[in-house]
Amino acid sequence: MEFSRAVEQKQVAQQEAERSKFVVAKTEQERRAAIIRAQGESEAAKLISDATASAGLGLIELRRIEASREVAATLARSPNVSYLPGGKNMLFALNPR
Repeated sequence: MEFSRAVEQKQVAQQEAERSKFVVAKTEQERRAAIIRAQGESEAAKLISDATASAGLGLIELRRIEASREVAATLARSPNVSYLPGGKNMLFALNPR
């Protein structure tokens, strides 16, 4: 009986050790993914900034149009009644000039 209990405790300890290794590896992978994601977002922001500098406000206006289309499509699918503010600059309150 005592031998069986000792074997069982050893197996439980080994399983816990494996679980701990897995948790550490998963955490490390998530940390690396967060770093890679942040680097990608930084590069995307730089590219958008460079494009805006070289192309003027056309890129911003294009993004506003795309966002407006997404909002309109979402509202069109919704059965709820939505009230939107009036005016030309509903999105982001950005003036083109």
